[in-house]
Amino acid sequence: MALADTPVPAALRTKRRRETARTLAFLSPWLIGFGVFFAYPLVSTVYFSFMKYDGFTAPTFNGLKNWDYVLNHYPSFWTGLGNTLWLVLVMVTLRVAFGLGIGLLITKVRSGVGFFRTAFYLPYLAPPVAATMAFAFLLNPGTGPVNHLLGELGLPQPGWFTDPSWSKPALTMLAMWGVGDLMVIFMAALLDVPKEQYEAAELDGAGPWQRFRYVTFPNISPIVMFAVVTGVIQTMQYYTQAIVAGKVASGVIGGSGQQFEPGYPHGSTWTLPQMVYNLGFQRFDTGSACVVAVILFAISMAFTSLLLRRKSGFINED
Repeated sequence: MALADTPVPAALRTKRRRETARTLAFLSPWLIGFGVFFAYPLVSTVYFSFMKYDGFTAPTFNGLKNWDYVLNHYPSFWTGLGNTLWLVLVMVTLRVAFGLGIGLLITKVRSGVGFFRTAFYLPYLAPPVAATMAFAFLLNPGTGPVNHLLGELGLPQPGWFTDPSWSKPALTMLAMWGVGDLMVIFMAALLDVPKEQYEAAELDGAGPWQRFRYVTFPNISPIVMFAVVTGVIQTMQYYTQAIVAGKVASGVIGGSGQQFEPGYPHGSTWTLPQMVYNLGFQRFDTGSACVVAVILFAISMAFTSLLLRRKSGFINED
């Protein structure tokens, strides 16, 4: 008789069932959270993307009509997609580079480390709405102090949030101003790099760039990967700062009877999360909103998968 055909004793089967039940019991909090807060919403979103549903009446199946409407007929879908991808590529790259640079500088400071660390971290604690309104005031092309200073220096005075070519760079500046979270993470990683490796590199005649390339970066590369992946996910959900900046710059800060152009100016700050809100909560077209949400999820997963597959470029395998 083959070994695979040997019957399993009843006692062993009972033991395995008990171990399986014990394992599931320990996993149950995670399994419940995963099912309620991730699996069920994801499956429901995909389901409603094929339904005609306004949130009040019963959903009815309408095939690919929602997908056709969003991809071919919904105004500014491709503009919003392009803006979102621009923010992911530019904003995430600059935030990671700036946060790493600030972390490197502070770790080299001999005195006053606590002051500089606090000064760079405090902007991150500012509420997004308040921080965006403050930036809109500072960058106001007519009365803002930034353009006034640029004028005194004889430099160009951009329109910032009122100029389509400068609105996304202005949002990127706002994101870099609140880079304190990445700075703290990178500082912890930099302080954990073994000093013996720096000493050995100096004995071999390595300069600052060589020490960073061959000692610092290989040691902190997992943290860089973490910062990039989480930055991509957060930026794909970019909503509050973009819509507040657009409203403040256009002069619409609330109240009934006021008309606001989403993505002001001229759609330059229009993003996919704003599209989900516009379709689902302003037009009550839940099916089309779910289409945009599925596309947003798919793009986020594609970026994350690509980064993880290319992790050898970030993480030292040795």
